[in-house]
Amino acid sequence: MPAAPARADAPATVPHPLRTRSFRLLFTGRALSLLGDAAIPAALALAVLEATGSTSALALVLGCAMVPRLLLLPLGGVVGDRFDARTVALVTDVVRCATQLLVGVQLLGGTPSLAVLAVAEAIGGAAGAFAMPTGSPLVKGTVAPEALHRANAAMGIARSASRLGGPALAGALVLTVGPGWAFVLDGATFAVSALLLTAVRVTRVPIPRRSLRADLAEGWQEVRSRDWYWTSLIGHSAWNGAAAVLMTLGPAVAVQRLGGGTTWVLLLQVGAVGFLLGALLAGRARPKRPVLTANLGLATYALPLVLLAVAAPAPLTIAAYGLAQAGLGFLSPVWDTAVQRAVPEHALARVTSYDWLVSLAAMPLGYALAPLAASAWGPEVPLLAAAVVVGGCCLGTALVPGVRRFR
Repeated sequence: MPAAPARADAPATVPHPLRTRSFRLLFTGRALSLLGDAAIPAALALAVLEATGSTSALALVLGCAMVPRLLLLPLGGVVGDRFDARTVALVTDVVRCATQLLVGVQLLGGTPSLAVLAVAEAIGGAAGAFAMPTGSPLVKGTVAPEALHRANAAMGIARSASRLGGPALAGALVLTVGPGWAFVLDGATFAVSALLLTAVRVTRVPIPRRSLRADLAEGWQEVRSRDWYWTSLIGHSAWNGAAAVLMTLGPAVAVQRLGGGTTWVLLLQVGAVGFLLGALLAGRARPKRPVLTANLGLATYALPLVLLAVAAPAPLTIAAYGLAQAGLGFLSPVWDTAVQRAVPEHALARVTSYDWLVSLAAMPLGYALAPLAASAWGPEVPLLAAAVVVGGCCLGTALVPGVRRFR
């Protein structure tokens, strides 16, 4: 099994990646688009519910964004490896700018068409399938190898900050000028990101042109040839499925048993702070066994699930969720660095696409099964079942030799 290079720490002589012009431009564009994206879920939900009064309509719009993204992710990985990742990211930014502006105009017009919203979100979701696999190649192609970990930590901090600021920004826009302006703002951030990408210089390793099937097969071979990778993906997928269960059932439990909606809002905000602290810790920590450490941190997500199931005191549940989100914030940059160091550059986008595909695939299952199980046996059963699955899968990676040996 290939292992990460022994020299994992960035030497003191290596400048911070943000002093590198190309990475600084990439980071700025990504940070802006992340902030804009973070404001969209709340704005979209409120806009669709206000326009239609139907949760089914909201589910339709959300599904139109999710399904194309999942279906096209492997193809997005092939495109990201075959072509310049910068160009692919730039084009997808332009497409997503157009779709978000279209939704914004629809909402600002006062009589939005559900069909237009659904089509726009579907196109945006498809563009996201091509954009997501370019993340790792762009970071790896804009910084020195010794600075990879610090670069990924910076990206993690940007994601954390967007989680904190995005909902507040959405609330401010929705309450003052309306949800349509949240989409206009998001479209503007994609436009700025595309503009900045035109000045980014990315090193790349071209791959020979072959059939699409051969490219897909090679990417999958890179995944399954590393036991530390594919077993970790099972844990990541379990985490996303469990997160879907918590996001579906958690609000009702908080309202009915833990003191009301304020408890749920506070839980989410503490989770965002925890995510930020985890990302900050990842920027400084250099664990000897990064994949093992990150997966063990991810297993802490079982704690808030169990506490919600037994209706534990709200402060304890909120603190547990903050700890669990800190585990996720820690994992993201550590995992990205491990993958970038171990996977050949010519296959990185394809491997990343399979990562996203496997990791996200369990979310729709969690969204679908959680309410059905709760209606049959109460929310305790699906919450406890999700805790067992995520805890078992993430802790179970410690039994895999490649996970323990990866340094």
